[in-house]
Amino acid sequence: MRTFIALEIPLPTRNAIGALMETLRPKTAGLRYLAPETVHVTLRFLGEASEEQIACLSPKLAAAAAACPAADVRLAGVGTFPDHGPPRVLWLGLELPAAMLALQRECERAAVACGFAPEPRPFRSHLTLGRWRDRARRPDLPPVDLGIVRLDTLVLYRSQLTPKGAIHTRGQVWRLLSTAPVDSKQQT
Repeated sequence: MRTFIALEIPLPTRNAIGALMETLRPKTAGLRYLAPETVHVTLRFLGEASEEQIACLSPKLAAAAAACPAADVRLAGVGTFPDHGPPRVLWLGLELPAAMLALQRECERAAVACGFAPEPRPFRSHLTLGRWRDRARRPDLPPVDLGIVRLDTLVLYRSQLTPKGAIHTRGQVWRLLSTAPVDSKQQT
């Protein structure tokens, strides 16, 4: 199965991202946009994974999620990868706090410990909005600020490629450490 580890984006924010995609569409000729419901923060792409590798990963990811506090993160800025030459990916920016960057490193360590090849590229936090298949001109992009989003869920996704795009299915799900105050009226 084709898999990846990601932070889930809440539904209201995915709706706002869908609206952003519509406003960017006239400026991004030839871009194949992702479906807004598939947008996520990839921490580690795994590719093909065996059941044994998933079984190896599960307790490691559970421990990493339990040690990482949930966080409010600003979604702002759009850009393209690579930094030079024809663009291939349109992204929405976000700056992850130190604890979530540590979570990403733990995901990488877990992947390598479970038999996946090390990721050769440095991690750059972003949300992929779309990809160009053909050579394109670098677009003139407007400033973007979608505000704050709460990231509190780590997911091991399964991904199935279809002619209409990837279909992502939630596999295992872990809540990040809650930093919200506990309502004293709910305590027993």
